[in-house]
Amino acid sequence: MRQFKSIFTANAIPCFRTSLLMLLLMLSLPGFAQIIKKPIPDKTVILSFDDGVASHYSNIAPLLQDRGFGATFFVCEFPPNFADSTKYMNWRQMQQLDRMGFEVANHTHNHAPVGKLSEKEILQEISYIEDKCDSLGIKAPISFAYPGYSMSETVLQALSKKNYLLARAGGKRAYDPLKDHPYLIPSWATDPNNESEIMEALNQAKDGQIVVLTIHGVPDLEHPWVNTPPEMFLRYLDFLTENNYQVMSFEQLAGYIDFREAKNQLKIDLEQALRN
Repeated sequence: MRQFKSIFTANAIPCFRTSLLMLLLMLSLPGFAQIIKKPIPDKTVILSFDDGVASHYSNIAPLLQDRGFGATFFVCEFPPNFADSTKYMNWRQMQQLDRMGFEVANHTHNHAPVGKLSEKEILQEISYIEDKCDSLGIKAPISFAYPGYSMSETVLQALSKKNYLLARAGGKRAYDPLKDHPYLIPSWATDPNNESEIMEALNQAKDGQIVVLTIHGVPDLEHPWVNTPPEMFLRYLDFLTENNYQVMSFEQLAGYIDFREAKNQLKIDLEQALRN
């Protein structure tokens, strides 16, 4: 795994002490010690990228690598233009992301509205990505993202059968690993017009809560409504770097959270806000 820049600067030490004290105080809560493996640092952020957009390989990966940031790339073969290399990555590029140390994760074969599908159809969509990863030597996916935030109890059952550790949804709120079921991890989605909202969201990464960002293309040529302009993305990266954020993938977050234990203990609530 990639090594992160140290967060233990003079300014960060008081924050770490506060987090450690909170952890010690909360260890007595039922289930806490089992779900939390070790203290979650303040300023922990997960960057996740959807749809296998071409700019993920050409623009984003080199910028993240230069800064020592981790990230999760949720890949699919987005119809109808997956074969257009100006819009989407090919599988060799996705393989290279894995070789670079990033997490390659499951977004279904065809960006399918899984909440409307049968269990058999859902399993086929999920298995396709697993089989492609296996054929290219990419690590078996452990993370899933709901295409278009489409979900149902049937989807959750399929993910459980496939032994996925976690699944990312929406909801525009911070992820609390002691309250949010790991199949319903909330996130904020970036777009061309919500920079101030995202900056405010990043300040919520504290007291054991984690901020997850859903990002599409940088730029996104085919879906401009979820486009993140490159200059805006650079401002996000500069902010995270200058303020000593711990930026990682979901796979790396598993070093802090026992997702299997969380699945056993936490209830699923499909009535809460789960879309962006």
